[in-house]
Amino acid sequence: MSGAHDLGPVPTRLTVDVEVVRRLIAEQFPRWSDLPVHPVADGGWDNFTFHLGPQMSVRLPSAAEYALAVEKEHRWLPRLAAQLPLPVPTPLGRGEPGGGYPFAWSVHRWIDGEPATADRTTGGTVDPVRFGLDLADFLTAVQRVDPTGGPPPGVHNWFRGGTLRTYDATAQEALDALEGRIDTALAREVWATALGARWNHVPLWFHGDVAGGNLLLRDGHLAAVIDFGTCGVGDPSCDLAGAWTLLDAAGRKAFRDRLGVDDGTWARGRGWALWKTLATCAAAVDRDDEASAGAHRVLDAILEDHEADRGSSR
Repeated sequence: MSGAHDLGPVPTRLTVDVEVVRRLIAEQFPRWSDLPVHPVADGGWDNFTFHLGPQMSVRLPSAAEYALAVEKEHRWLPRLAAQLPLPVPTPLGRGEPGGGYPFAWSVHRWIDGEPATADRTTGGTVDPVRFGLDLADFLTAVQRVDPTGGPPPGVHNWFRGGTLRTYDATAQEALDALEGRIDTALAREVWATALGARWNHVPLWFHGDVAGGNLLLRDGHLAAVIDFGTCGVGDPSCDLAGAWTLLDAAGRKAFRDRLGVDDGTWARGRGWALWKTLATCAAAVDRDDEASAGAHRVLDAILEDHEADRGSSR
């Protein structure tokens, strides 16, 4: 898995409202047409998500690029679900374009839970060490699923599981924009270390987007994992990014030890966290808002973790 790819421009997103969803359900799943439809708060970027009655959700890709995941999820989620220790989305119906909406879409069983925000997982309502261990156990189970025939990195998942060099241009542009605002010399070192840590192992399953909104909590524990739109088979280091975005130092150590990853995989995981954090910081230059502050906190954690590793290897 070598070589870079042109990610192209950010996809042009559609707008989908409740009336579109009601029309699609009535046309394609009339048995559910009497159920109420309500938008989900913070329903995600790749998909618009709606409640369908009390026990189902409707997910409509917001752009053509995101719609590539629909067939993949319907094919692979049932196989993955049978082998994972936590609930994951169960496809109940595959919708087709219609009613003014141009892409394939899905009906899934609804899973209750609160998103695992950093405020919760770094000493709020959640024990960060326990959360780190539970997340590691889930990802270990994902990696143990037979990868035969699984989808390799590609446009369908923005090349998650492939080489970090895909994102080199984005990272370098962000570093240039942040010159004088962060320790760019250290950040460049972190990025170079990640690029230099090559993946030479058997491809494994990965989730591809281990972000707080996709990790659901109940009673202070990791209870479910949703949104497998970027899943695939390849280098699972992309799934380590949550170690810096969601965990404190103690939780991160527990997570790393439980997974038992080698230093190269950890360095690549740090790279996956870094490129997106740099892009967020660069986009928020001269802004003093929650998103900017959060990105800088993550950046600090990444740089400190790299320095600690560098110090321990001397």
